[in-house]
Amino acid sequence: MDITVNILLTIATAATPLLIAAIGELVVERSGVLNLGVEGMMIMGAVGGFGATYLTGSPWIGLLAAI
Repeated sequence: MDITVNILLTIATAATPLLIAAIGELVVERSGVLNLGVEGMMIMGAVGGFGATYLTGSPWIGLLAAI
């Protein structure tokens, strides 16, 4: 039982950013604009945030760079 709960929590945690991106893409698609770069934008934001945090040592600057 404990392992099942841990697996479900891990899945929910890992799927949250993907669900947010999918909902954003759904809104864009409904407006009539085709955006094929959602995954690329997520990856570049993550890389930029990591790089800024690594270079400055401040997670707040990393968050700002990722946005």
